[in-house]
Amino acid sequence: MNETRDGSAKNTPSPRRFGVLRNWATAPYLVGTGLAMMGDNIEHVITYWVLWQQFESPALVGFQLISHWLPFLLLSVYAGSLAERFDCRRLIQIGQVMFMVVSLCWGILFLTDSLQLWQACVLLVVHGLAGCLWGPAEQMMLHDFVDRKELPSAVRMNATFRSLGILFGPVVGSALLLSFGPTWGIFINIIFYLPLTIFLMRTPFTGHTRSGSPNKTRTTLVQSLRVLIDVRHNRSIIGMLLLAALASITIGAVLQTAMPVFGGLLTGPGGDSDFTYGLLLFALGAGGVLGGFFLEATGWVRPTPAAAAVAAAGLGASSIVFALASDLWLALTVLVLAGVCKITAESTEMAIIQLEAPPEIRGRVIGSYSMFGPGMQTFSGVTVGVLGTIATIPQAVTIGGAVLAIGAVGIGAYAVTGRGRPVG
Repeated sequence: MNETRDGSAKNTPSPRRFGVLRNWATAPYLVGTGLAMMGDNIEHVITYWVLWQQFESPALVGFQLISHWLPFLLLSVYAGSLAERFDCRRLIQIGQVMFMVVSLCWGILFLTDSLQLWQACVLLVVHGLAGCLWGPAEQMMLHDFVDRKELPSAVRMNATFRSLGILFGPVVGSALLLSFGPTWGIFINIIFYLPLTIFLMRTPFTGHTRSGSPNKTRTTLVQSLRVLIDVRHNRSIIGMLLLAALASITIGAVLQTAMPVFGGLLTGPGGDSDFTYGLLLFALGAGGVLGGFFLEATGWVRPTPAAAAVAAAGLGASSIVFALASDLWLALTVLVLAGVCKITAESTEMAIIQLEAPPEIRGRVIGSYSMFGPGMQTFSGVTVGVLGTIATIPQAVTIGGAVLAIGAVGIGAYAVTGRGRPVG
């Protein structure tokens, strides 16, 4: 197959729409991934509520954010090196077992009414480490499920099912909390991690089936970071890492974190701000899900740096419009658009990362994306906190959106005009 300089294919048949979902050898993986992501979010809903009720500590709220994202920042590249060396099925299963053990421990502590602050902090950290270990191995598995020309589709569908989990996780978590209470709700949550864990016991794919035997070279944490030196001349990869980092720092989790503020601002006299808050969150999540299915159905977006940059700039621009909106329906519409732009940017960036990465260091390159993307969300709270103190929260979102939109254009120009190394 011939490839263009930016990693997109040419003169090849278009992949089947939703091809990965039509294959019973691979579809359960995506469903299991979505359910596991739902379990992740259900745990947040239940445990964050209990922790606030018991400790009422703003410092603990901040630690919840840091403990979730800091492992991605510090350890994602090393987790990628582990995905290169070992069977990715086992790494994902270890991550899932860690999730289940954390939920089990929460449930026991709730049941015995013995939860202490230090125990909560330990469980929050273990939960973050589980997500960090899961990420690179999860992406490596996609290489076994589809061939190269269908890889962007697999990445997009994987991101879409993760978005489904993120969208419905809070809904299901709230239902479990109200119906069964926090103790039995968190015990029930263990079930959501089982389908993926069981599927990985049955699938023959290892994450290395197509690319050959795993790289058995032992890599230390410091040595794993050398991957950034190895790819420094590939502007497509560097550009996607920079786009992910810029989006995480400027917008990242800021929209979700600041959503209660907008819920209050967009609620009319006599309205219910909690209901408005829920609508806003749902609109952002729904945009990601609808965007993923729409992109897969149409095939309009190719895995090119230009497409990723345009989508990232669109996320910044839609964030600006949302921050300035005074009408609820306009705000909801713009949030759906923001969700579409977000999943387009992230899935396109990851597809380029996977297509461009040399096979022998693919896991570490994927880990680098997790470090620059999710990991950098560690600082998004600082961004909105500092800007929100100097100005207002809507102004902080406006500034962040403007920086993202302008920066994405510059990074896109850098990635498109640069000359990357040949695709591995």
